[in-house]
Amino acid sequence: MIIKNMPQESVGAPGAPGMESKWSSSAKSGIGKALNASSNVTLTISHGILNEAYYPQEDIACMRDMGFIVTDGHEFFSEEKRDTRQTISTIENGIPAYKIINYDTFDKYQITKEIIVDPFRNSILQQVTFEQKDKNLPLQLFALLAPHLNNEGSNNTGWIGEYKGVPMLFAQNGAIALAMACSAKWLKRSAGYVGTSDGWTDIRQHGIMRWEFDHANDGNVALTGEIDLSDQDFVVAISFGRTHLEAANHARASLLDGFDTAKRRYIEEWKNWQESLYKLPAQNFMISAAMLRMHEAKNFPGGIIASLSIPWGETKGDADKSGYHVVWPRDLVESAGGFHALKTKADVSRIVNYLMSTQNANGSWPQNMWLHGEPNWNGLQMDQVALPILEMLKGYLRNTIGKHRMTRYWPLAKKAIIFLLVNGPFTQQDRWEEESGFSPFTIAAEIAALLAGAKLAEINGEKDFAIYCRETADCWNETIEFRTYVTDTPLARKIGVEGYYIRINPFTNIPASELGNRTMELKNHHYGKGTVKINELISVDTLALVRFGIRDPNDPKILNTLKVIDAQLKVNTPHGPCWYRYNNDGYGEQKDGDPYDGTGIGRPWPLLSGERGHYEVAAGNIEYANTLLQAMDGFANNGLLPEQIWDTHDIPEKGLYFGEHTGSAMPLTWAHAEYIKLCVSIHDKKVFDMPEQTQERYLLKKKIAKFQIWRFDNGIKTIPKGKTLRIETFAACTIHWTDNDWKTTAIKESKSLTIGVFATDIKPENKESSSLQFTFYWKEADKWEGKNYLVTIDNS
Repeated sequence: MIIKNMPQESVGAPGAPGMESKWSSSAKSGIGKALNASSNVTLTISHGILNEAYYPQEDIACMRDMGFIVTDGHEFFSEEKRDTRQTISTIENGIPAYKIINYDTFDKYQITKEIIVDPFRNSILQQVTFEQKDKNLPLQLFALLAPHLNNEGSNNTGWIGEYKGVPMLFAQNGAIALAMACSAKWLKRSAGYVGTSDGWTDIRQHGIMRWEFDHANDGNVALTGEIDLSDQDFVVAISFGRTHLEAANHARASLLDGFDTAKRRYIEEWKNWQESLYKLPAQNFMISAAMLRMHEAKNFPGGIIASLSIPWGETKGDADKSGYHVVWPRDLVESAGGFHALKTKADVSRIVNYLMSTQNANGSWPQNMWLHGEPNWNGLQMDQVALPILEMLKGYLRNTIGKHRMTRYWPLAKKAIIFLLVNGPFTQQDRWEEESGFSPFTIAAEIAALLAGAKLAEINGEKDFAIYCRETADCWNETIEFRTYVTDTPLARKIGVEGYYIRINPFTNIPASELGNRTMELKNHHYGKGTVKINELISVDTLALVRFGIRDPNDPKILNTLKVIDAQLKVNTPHGPCWYRYNNDGYGEQKDGDPYDGTGIGRPWPLLSGERGHYEVAAGNIEYANTLLQAMDGFANNGLLPEQIWDTHDIPEKGLYFGEHTGSAMPLTWAHAEYIKLCVSIHDKKVFDMPEQTQERYLLKKKIAKFQIWRFDNGIKTIPKGKTLRIETFAACTIHWTDNDWKTTAIKESKSLTIGVFATDIKPENKESSSLQFTFYWKEADKWEGKNYLVTIDNS
């Protein structure tokens, strides 16, 4: 890269390209972002210093970290993030502006910082007070910044230079640049390669800065500057732009405008937003609301990323650039639920519009995606098709989506509903993105979505389509136990229950009762260590049957499963109960606390305490739901809720403490949305987001399906006596069938449902029939199927 303002006789740093780049810790203790549209920067804080910063949008990380080193010029060497005791707090409740005090463990110095984002510019501002405890020991202070621009630590170029006579440090990668400026004087500056010629290596070896390199091109670079301590109060600006000149202008302008001016406006704008929201007096209610808001993209309204973090980022390099700072449609809808609970219609409206704008041409949504809609991972999760449909109806019923907007959205919503009808209830991936099959959570979401889709169809004048959606939902509802409920297993006998719902059934044609000793190999394990019996694979996902209004909280099968869940998945922490996702989970730290490396041991998830709290609200156990809410408060780190918590003895040297965050994602927007919703559900004494359509149809009216659906990809083996068999195909056909073992034959033409599906309904004419047999003549292909199919009639 050619830098235009680089001195002609500049000295380049040796040691290119530097050591392999890594990201920073996911254990955030603060997230900051201005609400003002003039600023497109987001900051994160961990271990008492700045780490990842995001610019110009929330899915592009641009910095690994920035902190200070303190020396006496000889033997004393102290790195702020490693060698201090740290306290952090928000300057005001619910406002993401932070005060950090870092105490040197040898009591030689103290660094106090207030950190905000300039609401008028693309600048992160730190107002710093450096206090020497021992006045007889002159100390030196160095700022170190590791640029990781454009989502990569390699291919960065760093250099020292000036902007209109003001000394600064610069970095650039592609069309993104940064500039670091200071209100105090820079005594020395250098740009080097990490591990070979960077400032940390220099100062660690020499106690002072001996190296002053002018530039380090195309590598893993670091910027270092020694700060003049003649004034121990100063401001550091780290600013971003499309060019280094744009970044430099933002940095200089921010320093001239003053920290207090930016702070006053930053806090004022956050206060105005918080005051517009519905509030409850829960410990982390306001900061949870702020977390949801900060994870929304300014330039892609309604696009909310899962987390401003990279799980176990200190072990991840450029190949893992996405981390969690991409959009999962499921997490996005969960966040929308949080905004519903906050009673802010504008935020929900933006989310729905974003969902519609990023829908795939076939009606589905990507597994996850960059903010502009490009898929990042390519799996298919049917709950991520179902949940946006539910959100559409919620938005309409709560007057977030008006009639004219609905006219624009309905064709897209219908495509999603059709995709669900054609491809469900089987899912290529469950909500944990690992296994394929029939999952209680996914089926519950799909059924609720079909009923929501039926309501949307009626609103848009498509009554026949609405009838078909409801009929299909009823059929799927009555297959839940057939697919996922097991009885009389060794585990059931051990716990003393008749049976329980399993996590997933991967077979399309084998009912849960016939799984026997079949096994599956779970993800995130070394080969063979993830082998489990399918009928003993337990998950908290069963709670979704209650959450979505599909099953009563006191249904004996639900109560049985709860006993198994608590026996297998519950852990009591110092802060309260928490649950694992499923048994033998492999997504988490190693046994010794080393980071997850593709294999590991799954740890408890705080959001699952929130989901269990919602079950308890549904069951009328408000006191226990409150206990679980307080547990979530305990799991938070300075108000930030983690994805996972540590579940065993403390390992202080690895930052792992029983009941506190691990190195996985923090904060997790889904967890904060679940916290807000649980607060509201407890206050209202009912589950805030339980769909009304499912409650009315299955809990109150106890609707029974008229049909059982048979498809090639989802063939049932038995239907109850009195039911009609609905045969669904994806091409027109003539069905030849018999209810008396082909002594007589009936013929029926398939009926087009105008959505790419053809249905043929047949019902036994003989009351004593024990089976239905059928075959197909394919009209367009002009050929017979060449095989007969049989469905047994259960006359019991």
